[in-house]
Amino acid sequence: MRPLRIGLIGDRDDAVVAHRAIPRALALAGEAAAQALEVEWVGTETIDAAARLAAFDALWCVPASPYRDMDGALRAIRHAREAQRPFLGTCGGFQHAVVEYARNVLGWADADHAETAPDAARAVVVPLSCALVEVRDTVHLVAGSRSARAYGVARIEEGYHCRYGLGAAFRAAIGGSPLRIAAVDDAGDVRALELDGHPFFVATLFQHERAALDGRCPPLVRAFVDAAVEHARIDRAA
Repeated sequence: MRPLRIGLIGDRDDAVVAHRAIPRALALAGEAAAQALEVEWVGTETIDAAARLAAFDALWCVPASPYRDMDGALRAIRHAREAQRPFLGTCGGFQHAVVEYARNVLGWADADHAETAPDAARAVVVPLSCALVEVRDTVHLVAGSRSARAYGVARIEEGYHCRYGLGAAFRAAIGGSPLRIAAVDDAGDVRALELDGHPFFVATLFQHERAALDGRCPPLVRAFVDAAVEHARIDRAA
């Protein structure tokens, strides 16, 4: 099978721990899946249309926001969601997946991120009551979720570097929708979301990719690559 093309949506900065970890995580997942990968960083300011993303088999919206172009990041997430491309979002990727869904699925045109729009009338991503900057915390995975299947356990511990999370109004609005809560912390606050009816659409507030810096293949990254392999196989057979 040809190499899979993975697009990393974000503004590369090797000073960011997650940006150093992500290529290693993908390399480990590719080795585990016996699948060659071609990884390309896609600056948010370069995404002016979905055509910019057409060549990628899967997209990962990476940490370190605010992005240079928030609209570019949102276009990439929307493309992954609507074109059924496997998608992974971590930290800032989680937050912007929330904004994209609120605007384009819930129809909340004024939905925004409190980091870039602190006076927004409808902030769907809001400051955490306690910032999670360079800390590790317990995460409880929802039974039957993709995340739980990937890890094979119900309780994990992962690292964070973030100050923003899911707003209460958005959480209430997605009840019963295809966008499901996949993980919570000890207090019940949302730490991961997944989209039903999609080949793979998973967004986590925690940065599980950091495991690669210790030489461990992150389970969700392996699941993401496996989903990309399967999606490419189906595309090829069609």
